[in-house]
Amino acid sequence: MQLIGVYFISTMKTSLTSNFTTNMNNQADVLAGFAADKLNARTEKPGEDGQAGEDDLSSLVRNLFSINEAEIQLIDASGKVLATSLSIHQEYVGKKNTTLAVSRALQGIRDNEEEIIDEDNVRKKIIAKPVLYESKIVGAVYMVASMKELYATVNRINRIFMSGMLIALGLTGVLGILLAHTITSPIKGLTRQAAAVAEGRFDRQVPVHGDDEIGRLSEVFNNMTMRLREALETNEEEKDKLASILANMSDGVVATDEQGVVMIANRRAREMLQSDCQGRPLSELFDMEERHLQAMLGGGGESSTVIHRQHPDEELDEVMRVTFTPIHRRDKGISGAIAVLQDVTEQEKLEQSRREFVANVSHELRTPLTTIKSYTEALDDGAMDDRELAQRFVSVIRNETERMIRLVTDLLHLSRLDSNQAPLRRQSTSVPEMLEEVADRFSFQMRKKSIRSTVRVEDGIKHVLLDRDQIDQVLDNLVSNAIKYTLDGGRIEIVASRPDPSSIAIRVKDTGIGISRKDLSRIFDRFYRVDKARSRNMGGTGLGLSIAREIVKAHGGTIALDSEPNEGTTVTVTLPALQEGGAAS
Repeated sequence: MQLIGVYFISTMKTSLTSNFTTNMNNQADVLAGFAADKLNARTEKPGEDGQAGEDDLSSLVRNLFSINEAEIQLIDASGKVLATSLSIHQEYVGKKNTTLAVSRALQGIRDNEEEIIDEDNVRKKIIAKPVLYESKIVGAVYMVASMKELYATVNRINRIFMSGMLIALGLTGVLGILLAHTITSPIKGLTRQAAAVAEGRFDRQVPVHGDDEIGRLSEVFNNMTMRLREALETNEEEKDKLASILANMSDGVVATDEQGVVMIANRRAREMLQSDCQGRPLSELFDMEERHLQAMLGGGGESSTVIHRQHPDEELDEVMRVTFTPIHRRDKGISGAIAVLQDVTEQEKLEQSRREFVANVSHELRTPLTTIKSYTEALDDGAMDDRELAQRFVSVIRNETERMIRLVTDLLHLSRLDSNQAPLRRQSTSVPEMLEEVADRFSFQMRKKSIRSTVRVEDGIKHVLLDRDQIDQVLDNLVSNAIKYTLDGGRIEIVASRPDPSSIAIRVKDTGIGISRKDLSRIFDRFYRVDKARSRNMGGTGLGLSIAREIVKAHGGTIALDSEPNEGTTVTVTLPALQEGGAAS
């Protein structure tokens, strides 16, 4: 109705305005035809009977051509008003009308129309027509008509349409209420049934009153109720299965609520923790700080940690790996957590053995590889041009390569040394030559740090029976450590002496950073590092001295270490001075 009303009123307004304008134009044309003779006569004989002519024109304008609330003026060729239809404007007679429309009409322009709003806020229509007598302009007709009644008519029609629209809205509201009642009544029944289903009562059915949309909705709801009942029964069965699985799992499972309090713990978890977990905080159960636990659960994904639990009746700690998984609910964030416990004690033992083996391999292969790399770079930097020097370097590289191969084989042999199952491969070895070769292998590294090296062998020390490869391994380790912990410009001494006729002592002395006394008692322990960060950065594994001790012990000797912080370290290896034939030399 609004759209039709707007279109209708707009069309009607246009039609009324057009009719109004056409009527004014027609009357202006008729008036111009009647007044043409008089205005022509007045123009040709301006002095004859002027007053009588003006009276006739005034009578013609007032009596024959009257429009409600309109003013009609007859104007001569000079623009002077000769007659007006309004008595209150008689003073205009004899005066000139200077409006633009009149000026255009006196110039012969016929289409002179405009709408104005006067000082009383009344819309008016203005028309000015030229008066022609035998194609000569003898005057003009000026008409000003109020359009108040026209717009009043339009406003009345607007009110009629508004009233009709309000009545239609009222009827629509009443019909809507009646129609809505036919829809809401079945929906209320559906609501009651939904509340019953929410309370767990699935035995009730929604009555179906028809085959319309509400009826089909009732049928679908009844079908949904039946399926929901079946789903809940299935869920109960799955819950029982899950409880059975949890009870018989080899891993422990602990579930908590959003406060971190244990809600569920299976049998295996209680056995591993040796506690009744129900109702205990997770942080207390695993002896963890609450802040650490919240940080692990707050990551959003899985996180794991290793827990060591010591039992008084067992020598080894029990190692458990605990994997935490937060439970997320839609739009609720973390609503709990699940902790899975795995007994990894045996795995940790195997992993420790594997790490020890890898550490041994890495440590023992590092020095020969470094030597080979150094001599290879020297050859690449130009030593290859010196044939004698190049052959020497190649020989060293070949020796180091062969020694690496032997070291890989000897690593397995060293593991047997602990159980005294591997015999030593003793051979007559020149002590001066052995020490010189040790210094030569590390000459490149010492030159890089500007370290001076000295090799001294006391008189009378020549050949002894020992396992050359293993003793080389001991000396390489001692010299390598001395280089690592000696500052640039330091000094390293390698001295062989005879403390008594039946033994030989080899000392490796440096001017390095030294070792504090509290660490001396544990320095030969496996994997023990005085400065862990520095040792790792330098490639140390903590196995070198412990391996050296085992090798020296297998030879029947001893190894001792003496050190002062910032004053240097002295490592003394004492070996039996055995000689072929049984004499020491």
